[in-house]
Amino acid sequence: MQRWKLTIEYDGTPFLGWQRQHKGLTIQKTLEEAIEKFSHEKDILVQGSGRTDAGVHAVGQVAHVDMAKDFTEKEMRDATNHHTGKLPIVVLKAEKVSDAFHARYDAKQRYYRYRITYDRISPPMLDEMRAWHVRFDLDVDAMREGAKHLIGHHDFSSFRDAECQANSPMKTLDKIEIHEYIDPLRPGKQLFVDVEAKSFLHHQVRNIVGSLKRVGDGRWQPAMIRQVLEARDRCAADMNAPAHGLYFVKVDY
Repeated sequence: MQRWKLTIEYDGTPFLGWQRQHKGLTIQKTLEEAIEKFSHEKDILVQGSGRTDAGVHAVGQVAHVDMAKDFTEKEMRDATNHHTGKLPIVVLKAEKVSDAFHARYDAKQRYYRYRITYDRISPPMLDEMRAWHVRFDLDVDAMREGAKHLIGHHDFSSFRDAECQANSPMKTLDKIEIHEYIDPLRPGKQLFVDVEAKSFLHHQVRNIVGSLKRVGDGRWQPAMIRQVLEARDRCAADMNAPAHGLYFVKVDY
């Protein structure tokens, strides 16, 4: 058996998330069926570095799969892409790796980016289902000040989905940076919230962004983020930011 490491890009809009389900279109199912079509192997299992939710995008998701037949790296990449058809998913790179490699358990660091298009009244048609549209302006400096309270090792229960299956709410957030970008050719502004950690709780990034947005719109003071964190109660945090603004960026091994 040959183990393959796949680096994958996808638009999460039409998918019900990463994990295969009994009904509905998923990333895992799409890849497995594509590989089965050209390899004619049965019971293909593609294991990802992390499970993205419905509507979440990826520019550098990583997965591994074991194959009995021999292919070149180019054949593996191109054949998979051919059989995914017109669905918005593509294998960027296929690499032969050791049997010891595991896409999920060997991950040392994971990177996410959340995009907000703000300070524009009209819907951002070029970013439809690609960014959270906020019609009014945001205080970016206040959001940065609030984000500082989240760096480090904490109990993130306030930013954890009620159905999260992680054994512990304790996580270490290594970095959270907020970048503002203004495109002179387009109305409005762009905001990127970049976060890094070895692992995340279910909905942790989206819950964090939802609360930081409340700081940005002036309803909360930056210090409120610390109070929410210390409450260790999901009800203390604000809304869950929409899935379509979130991007799985890359994984370090």
